[in-house]
Amino acid sequence: MRVLIDMNLTPRWTSYLVAAGHTAIHWSEVGSIRAKDGEICDYARDQKYVLLTNDLDFPRILAHTRDAKPSVILMRGEPLVPEARGRALLSAIEVCQAEIDAGAIVTLDSEDRSRARVLPLR
Repeated sequence: MRVLIDMNLTPRWTSYLVAAGHTAIHWSEVGSIRAKDGEICDYARDQKYVLLTNDLDFPRILAHTRDAKPSVILMRGEPLVPEARGRALLSAIEVCQAEIDAGAIVTLDSEDRSRARVLPLR
């Protein structure tokens, strides 16, 4: 899977996801730190990335535009670091792979339970 990591998450997610066999980049590697969420969302969609974030604005953007992509993995709760939540994220990716491929918002809650909502949101 190709994962774009939002600015609000540590770049350490990049090496963690790459070590797990995914292609991953942090937004700071490809875009301005002052970029608007819409620009990041457009980049993820255009470049076929899944967006990893803890920013609720991305599901709002997708609800407003009714777009079916990019898929978003929304991490909630603390801590938001791979050392504490990495295994749960990889499990959520595996469990929700079909939904992510089709276009979905996958939420990983503070207790590491995952839930997928297929896009576009209605």
